[in-house]
Amino acid sequence: MSIDVANESDFEVDEKELIDQANFMLKQLHINPAAELSVMLVGEVAMATLHERFMDEPGSTDVLSFPMDELRAGTKDELSAEGILGDVVICPEVAIRQAVSAGHTTEVELRLLLTHGILHLLGHDHAEPDEHKVMFGLQAQLLLDWEIERNRRGIS
Repeated sequence: MSIDVANESDFEVDEKELIDQANFMLKQLHINPAAELSVMLVGEVAMATLHERFMDEPGSTDVLSFPMDELRAGTKDELSAEGILGDVVICPEVAIRQAVSAGHTTEVELRLLLTHGILHLLGHDHAEPDEHKVMFGLQAQLLLDWEIERNRRGIS
């Protein structure tokens, strides 16, 4: 699995943990090991520019996903196709505010946003109630599984 992280924000992040989490989740979703993923962290101004340009919505947002090869999750019996998953762009400044509102740490919020972004790359959406239920259920399960894995590894 090729996972690149580029931090263009002023926020210091544990890039290794982001890569480890992404690797874990992509394996859980049976993504082909030859797949590629890019994760970028940007400031609020850059995120607002992307949000307005690509979503036609004003202001910044927490996470945007830009799928490339429209890969879908595989199964235990058959991995996904090879290809480029795409880019997940996260804004730590927005994540900080959301973490405070949600009552958890920024690191927890960043893990949530990375998971959410990856699921969007794989074609999940939450516009309709049924889609919302499926996506957020899978997101919660992946985050729980990652927390169990982090504890097993002794990651604080």
